[in-house]
Amino acid sequence: MAASVIAVAADSGHNFTKPPQNKITLIASLGVEGDAHCGRTVQHLSDKKKNPDAPNLRQVHLMHSELFDELAEKNILVLPGQMGENIVTRGVDLLALPQGTELHMGEAIIQVTGLRSPCYKLNTIHPGLLKAVVDKRADGSVNKKSGVMSIVVKGGTVKAGDAITVKFPSGEHLPLECV
Repeated sequence: MAASVIAVAADSGHNFTKPPQNKITLIASLGVEGDAHCGRTVQHLSDKKKNPDAPNLRQVHLMHSELFDELAEKNILVLPGQMGENIVTRGVDLLALPQGTELHMGEAIIQVTGLRSPCYKLNTIHPGLLKAVVDKRADGSVNKKSGVMSIVVKGGTVKAGDAITVKFPSGEHLPLECV
């Protein structure tokens, strides 16, 4: 199966969910045009309180639609944009990508910076959703499945149906950590 964009979303307010859009425009070094998280410095409200001058490593939030399939098997219905993501993908194992991986989609290029740290607000979508996206492995480690964050390397338009090409970074592949 070829990797592709399934849906895109953006919201100018700091609301948890983002309404789906026909297309979004990514702006290099800033993020999604018109989205509350667009900016050179951190825009996430709790992170902004801690260090407002920190670089924005959370410009674009991506979610894999395979997670929606997994959740549906647990009778948890989640729609694109509901978990705050800007881009929903299919056919890319986002959580397994190393730091610095580039995703070419539509006219844009984004670079994966880390995992999204899930928060309690997920339970406002469905009771138990937070627990459903945080797996505890047998070895005691935790697998956070609520998508990845990225920065915009090259701006352009992205829309549902766009193909995604994955370009791995050269050198050592570092695993994703929460940003």
